[in-house]
Amino acid sequence: MDPLELGGIREAIRRENLDGWLFCNFQHRDTLADAVLRIGGGESNSRLWFYAVPALGEPVKLVHAVEAGILDGLAGTKAIYVSREDLRAALKPLGGKRWAVHSSDSLTAVSFLDAGTAAFLEKAGLVLVSAASLIQRFRGLLDAAGIASHERAVDQLYGIVDLAWDRVQRAYAGARPLYEGDLRDLMLEEMDRRGLVTGHPPIAAAGANSGNPHYGFTGRGGRIRRGDVIQLDLWAREKAPAAVYGDIAWAGVFSGEAPAETERRFADLVSAREGAFRFIGTELAAGRNVSGAMVDRETRKMLTALGYGEALKHRTGHGIDTECHGSGVNMDSVEFPDSRLLLEGACFSLEPGVYFPGFGLRTEIDVYIAQGKPVVSGKNHSRQFKLLTCRS
Repeated sequence: MDPLELGGIREAIRRENLDGWLFCNFQHRDTLADAVLRIGGGESNSRLWFYAVPALGEPVKLVHAVEAGILDGLAGTKAIYVSREDLRAALKPLGGKRWAVHSSDSLTAVSFLDAGTAAFLEKAGLVLVSAASLIQRFRGLLDAAGIASHERAVDQLYGIVDLAWDRVQRAYAGARPLYEGDLRDLMLEEMDRRGLVTGHPPIAAAGANSGNPHYGFTGRGGRIRRGDVIQLDLWAREKAPAAVYGDIAWAGVFSGEAPAETERRFADLVSAREGAFRFIGTELAAGRNVSGAMVDRETRKMLTALGYGEALKHRTGHGIDTECHGSGVNMDSVEFPDSRLLLEGACFSLEPGVYFPGFGLRTEIDVYIAQGKPVVSGKNHSRQFKLLTCRS
């Protein structure tokens, strides 16, 4: 591990007022620990290891005699154990201190520590707390270079949406067949042409399929019919290892004019999205802390007041970094309630959606916190207030 990264871990520990961060792994089950410590998946991991990084002082490596070299690439003193009693004795100096571990009763994405190992550590005298906030500080906050990378990705995605919708309009004007796969493939081809990569194909969903937030298909997908709602959702980043994702969604109708009811529902969604953005800005400007759960509750309150309570299927947003669903705070109070705060450099989506038996609507923008204020990503986000149509 790079000394700067170890310094970053220590800085995160101190900011959270903890005594240390305790990593452990067995059979590479904790992919997060491997990623943070840069341990390759090809290393044999048939025995439990621990890496204790204190806020101050030398890190400690606890490894089994059979795999004594697994942590040799990391700084710190090494203690080798053979028996369970050896391990308990080696852990004794860590007792009585508050150690952050990869466990959470609400954030499954960061919860890898099994209950048995947790009980063993607690019997050894360690006080365990969740490392969720440390993970956000170390992996989920963007610096200036990260924000610039994210902004470039978002701008490219808006350009791809423009091209996809031009394809929709031309098909409508010419009365030519159009399939969901035509739009998905166009978006993938444009990502490749622009030097972007994505972990999963974008979503192009029409009609009833737009009511499925994670809709996917093989082949050409469904044919898009006149009057169908079309939902586009796409995410990608540049190819550099440290590049940051952009993630946007926009909806339209395969018609020259949208039904008034669909227009109203989309306008309500935009109103809730913008209300969430204003809520964040107002709270931060007043010097108050804002958690992801608070933002989600506020958005739900707005949509429920408009009569959409039964049409809500998912949280308001998720953290974004080098992963599309990143290590930072999620706008979530119901699925995986996230009490972590929107800190400087936090990047996340605001993507409220409403879903009905015949169709669904979702609007998604990206936001980051810079100089204590929320900033909407992308030069062209201001256009994302109207439902797309096929008007010439």
